[in-house]
Amino acid sequence: MQKVLIANRGEIAVRIIRACHDLGLQTVAVYSQADAEALHVLHADEAICIGEAPSHKSYLKIPNILSACEITGADAIHPGYGFLSENAKFASICESCGLNFIGPSPNAIALLGDKAKAKATAKAAKCPVIPGSNGVVTDLKSALQDAKELGFPIFIKAVAGGGGKGIRIANDEGEFTRQFAAARTEAEVSFGNPDVYLEKMILNPRHIEVQVLGDKYGNYIHLGERDCTTQRRRQKLIEEAPSPVLSPNLRQKIGQAAVNVVKEANYFSAGTVEFLLDKDQNFYFMEVNTRIQVEHTVTEELTGVDLVIEQLKIAQGAKLKYKQKDISFLGHVIQFRINAENPLQNFTPSPGKLEYYLPPGGPSVRVDSACYSGYTIPPNYDSMIAKLIVKGKDRSEAIAIGKRALREFHIGGVYSTIDFHRYMLEDPQFINADFDLTYIDSLIAQGHQFSREE
Repeated sequence: MQKVLIANRGEIAVRIIRACHDLGLQTVAVYSQADAEALHVLHADEAICIGEAPSHKSYLKIPNILSACEITGADAIHPGYGFLSENAKFASICESCGLNFIGPSPNAIALLGDKAKAKATAKAAKCPVIPGSNGVVTDLKSALQDAKELGFPIFIKAVAGGGGKGIRIANDEGEFTRQFAAARTEAEVSFGNPDVYLEKMILNPRHIEVQVLGDKYGNYIHLGERDCTTQRRRQKLIEEAPSPVLSPNLRQKIGQAAVNVVKEANYFSAGTVEFLLDKDQNFYFMEVNTRIQVEHTVTEELTGVDLVIEQLKIAQGAKLKYKQKDISFLGHVIQFRINAENPLQNFTPSPGKLEYYLPPGGPSVRVDSACYSGYTIPPNYDSMIAKLIVKGKDRSEAIAIGKRALREFHIGGVYSTIDFHRYMLEDPQFINADFDLTYIDSLIAQGHQFSREE
């Protein structure tokens, strides 16, 4: 592996280019017409345009990406997150073209990308799973029978869904009857697959995920958990590690459960096993993300392990240099997603030109971004401006450093979520870690504006 093409954009493309350069690897950036002046284009050794602004005409256009590899002589592809990163077909095509796909095998992506098969894999690994239907349900009569046996409320989930999409809730039989057909239609339109399955809805849970690494020789470690409970409409806003609600015993159990799941799937590369934690401290397998996560930075700062470099080394055929006993967890880390959104108008996207962009600095502060003053955030993709990561010796100190860093973060020309985060760091329930997945949505429903003057 000599030259890596990064099949992505934004801050994750910049992050991967940096890791490649640290290892002495050449890099190729691909970009759409909307991203001609993007930072990843400037940082890479080579850059090539692969299409028009809409992602289906550029970043999702497999023939264009493969052509870019051929033109530049790239022998490996890193997919980042989103776009084609969890597309088993893409990984398989790369393999058949002699390209090193920096991620798990196509078989592992296909297995764990199918929610029903992933759940069966977790069961085989003796990992607790959320009670639900026995695989895919196709007709209303049997689905309704399953729902009544499980007890309402019920999730109707698209097998091919992800990222909080493809989920419907039914609180009773009547609502289930209405939602079932709609869920199948929506799944067909959104994911090209109408299959759905049922899950018992865990009320007021926390979202806990565990970072894992596995090599091609059957060696596995976990790098602790991240608490991603601060979400709006199932989209993460703040992530932290370690979780403020896990006991040492539970932390050990959930970490081992994650390792058992990926081992059962013959998985290699970096990956994340996601769980729901109920109010009684029971955890349940939810899914596996077969890629690097947006919030991988939290784990990097907590453990000192560079996850993207580990991905690259595993793809090159290296054995993991770490044993579980080598991983230590020091301090407390919090990540804030700084998005171009207006929290005062229900987080409406706010693309446009950054009149100024002045990120914070100083001790214990990291900023991952692809933005700069004068850059125009296009409306075609996600609205992330930056990821702000802070670290303290404990959670209280991390919050204090977060307040300082957010105060120093100045963005002009677009709305951002900076004030939302500053509001949260003054919120008693957040400070006391006394909240669940429904918390932000309930504040929005109550009319909170998330301005610090409130």
